[in-house]
Amino acid sequence: MCILIDINFELYKVFYHVANTLSFSEASKHLFVSQSSVSQTIKLLEEKLGCKLFIRSTKSVRLTQEGEVLFRHLEPAYLYIKNGERKLIEMRTLEAGEIRIGASDTICKHYLLPYFQQFSTQYPKIKIHVTNRPSPVCLELLQKGEVDVIMINLPSHIDTQIFDVVLKRPIQDIFIAGRQFEHLREKVITMQELTQLPLLALEENTSTRSFLNQLASTNQVSIQPEFELSSVDLLIDLVKINFGISFLTKDYVLNELTSGEVIELQLKEKIPNRDLGIITHKHIPTPLAATKFISLLQASFIME
Repeated sequence: MCILIDINFELYKVFYHVANTLSFSEASKHLFVSQSSVSQTIKLLEEKLGCKLFIRSTKSVRLTQEGEVLFRHLEPAYLYIKNGERKLIEMRTLEAGEIRIGASDTICKHYLLPYFQQFSTQYPKIKIHVTNRPSPVCLELLQKGEVDVIMINLPSHIDTQIFDVVLKRPIQDIFIAGRQFEHLREKVITMQELTQLPLLALEENTSTRSFLNQLASTNQVSIQPEFELSSVDLLIDLVKINFGISFLTKDYVLNELTSGEVIELQLKEKIPNRDLGIITHKHIPTPLAATKFISLLQASFIME
């Protein structure tokens, strides 16, 4: 027989914040109540549910098995409710609120900066909160409901049961080198020949590096970068002083190509296009402010 338990949502709200931070003191700060009040609320919830939810020691707090099950089910519901509240407030006038965007620092610099300015001019009371992370991490943040919209280099596969790719546009990757490699400018070289040159690459946790690894695998070559970095700007600077060649999106180095500070290497094998995408969560309402921001991007994107 199923036993229904009538529990005030405020108890679950306190539980969510303690479980999310694994700290009674941090939860009390989020909720603007005393730590003692948080402890009493958790005790009451445990009594109503008939089980322990947390294991507390002098140095740490962790979820019990029952607590983990409850948190796993409560988290998406709680985030859905909070996003619903935010959506209602913003729908009224767009006079308050924020938009939470996830994107790498490079995508922000080369694609999003003018749209940040345009959006702020049009909606000056809406705060823009940007979380700079690599594309795979941005997907994780969106799945958890910690950002409203992300702009990333699309992976080869995306879970369409969770995510909506609302806009996308093609991007082209190239190999670049500094002036010391000028003798290669007019030469068509193979992937195998490239492996004989010093390679500077992005770290493994980036979509561009994954794409490079796949390109190498498709052409049956092995790559061993001499430098692995998280910063595209630093990679470009190292190429300019002839530390080696690198693999980057062409849009990021247009100024350097025009000035002649770097050259584009002509590869015999074809480098497929990738897509830059704007993505939202399929099951969490997209706030109106985020929808307005997406609409500003439509001119430079191709509808999916």
